[in-house]
Amino acid sequence: MSDVMAPVKERLANRPSWLAPLYAGNASAVIERGFRVIRNANWGVIATGFFEPVLYLLAMGVGMGALVGGVPGPDGREISYAMFIAPALLATSAMNGAIYDSVNNVFFKLRYSKVYEGMLQTSLGPMDVALGEIFMALFRGLLYAVGFLGVLGVMGLVTSWWALAMIPVALLIALGFASLGMAVTSFMKSFQQLDLVPMVLLPMFLFSSTLFPISVYPGWVQGVIQALPLWHGVELMRQLSIGFFSPMTLVHLSYFAGMTVLGITLVTFRLRKLFLR
Repeated sequence: MSDVMAPVKERLANRPSWLAPLYAGNASAVIERGFRVIRNANWGVIATGFFEPVLYLLAMGVGMGALVGGVPGPDGREISYAMFIAPALLATSAMNGAIYDSVNNVFFKLRYSKVYEGMLQTSLGPMDVALGEIFMALFRGLLYAVGFLGVLGVMGLVTSWWALAMIPVALLIALGFASLGMAVTSFMKSFQQLDLVPMVLLPMFLFSSTLFPISVYPGWVQGVIQALPLWHGVELMRQLSIGFFSPMTLVHLSYFAGMTVLGITLVTFRLRKLFLR
């Protein structure tokens, strides 16, 4: 066993001096604890995050779609309304799963159960805690993405093999939102502040070109929408759903990469400031 762990110990020993107090290389301990918790969790509550976009798809995509007809797709060709909103709902599902896992659960552990305070009294560093918790949020996002993509396949809304890439992209979207969500949560001090989360998510869902094309808005409103993270996720999912790509594809991917780096960096230093004074 010592021979197996030797390369790991060597890499940790060669960490930059500034990283050593932040990262112990043991995020797996946080992940293991997370899986033990969800093993006994109320799976009915967790499953609601999957059924919500399915119900939206049936009500809006199938029901109202019969009245709307076709709409322009990412490549300009007309697609059904159900095919238009389905990728957007998958992106929204990834966002909601990541946010609620990285906000509500993290807030309780941070301010009430003092789980993180206990973790950081061990050899774990704040980055270990952050990476472990973000991984658990991604696991929830993975469950939603796989389940919802299966529903799209059954309904005949998948027309390209590129749609399989929607699963890892859903994880990238979840990663960005989970990282930033956990960072924002580290500044919250009361349960009342959690009410601000749906106040932000609901308008972002309604106006991020999820249910209708962005072209219906005035030019200045389009600029505001294009700054929102969900819009980038929605557009990226739509491109993958039909196998169409453009230079904006890299912009969308870069947006979530930057969002992830910002979130992980911020939450790492916040946890250090809160518990390692």
